[in-house]
Amino acid sequence: MSGSPILEVFFFRTGSGAEPVRDWLRAMGIDDRKAVGEDIKLVQFRWPLGMPWVRKMEPVLWEVRSHLPNGRIARVFFTVDGNDMVLLHGFEKKSRHTPREDLELARKRKNQYFLGAI
Repeated sequence: MSGSPILEVFFFRTGSGAEPVRDWLRAMGIDDRKAVGEDIKLVQFRWPLGMPWVRKMEPVLWEVRSHLPNGRIARVFFTVDGNDMVLLHGFEKKSRHTPREDLELARKRKNQYFLGAI
C-alpha cells in the first residue's frame, strides 16, 4: 500500500498502563500476528471498509475480521475518533457468534476511551 494512512493506529491503554491488544498480539505466533497486522494495516490505509474485512457492531464500534492459519478466526474490536483507530480488544473466535463478554469488554473500553479514562 502506498501513500499515507487514513487512520493512525493506537492501542487502548488501561488505567494501569496495560495495552491489552498489544499484549494479545505479542502472545501470538508470528504467522498469526502477521495476518492480524496486515488486516489492521488494510483498514488503516483504506478506511472506511466494509465486509468481508470490517463489520460494524454498533455505533462507533467495529471489528477487523482476520483469518488465521489452520482455519482459525481472530477479531479485533476498534473505534474511530477523527483520524485515530483505537484497538480495544482482540480475541480468537471459537464459534459462529461473537461472544457477549468480548463485545461487552470492547464496549466498556470504547466508553472509557471516549470518557477520557485512558
